[in-house]
Amino acid sequence: MKHPFAELIDLQAAETKAGASTLTLMVAPQHLNPHEVVHGAVLYAMADTGMGAALYPTLDAGEICATIEIKINYFKPVFQGQVVCKTELVNRGKTVANLESRLYVTQVLVAQANGNYAIFRPKRDQA
Repeated sequence: MKHPFAELIDLQAAETKAGASTLTLMVAPQHLNPHEVVHGAVLYAMADTGMGAALYPTLDAGEICATIEIKINYFKPVFQGQVVCKTELVNRGKTVANLESRLYVTQVLVAQANGNYAIFRPKRDQA
């Protein structure tokens, strides 16, 4: 599936399957904030995209998912290297799923996120 935002930040899918995903990102200058630390929004985007990538293969034809909320904890600053985001499906109901992402740099946990996603069939005639 084409993902323009993931392409914009050079996010790569190492593995995606029903209920799990692994995404990677090689830190580059465009990912840094003015303090030369990876911007928190980049790590958040990795978690959000990883959660969607893990959930999407569980959806029935015609269903889509959308983020309801994500809570993220940042444990360590990231300056360089490869960030790896590992996501697992925690619980999937009929209309809501819960997922957890852990982000690592050289096997050191740098952030962890938990998110809830709505599962629904879109009504295309709505704005």
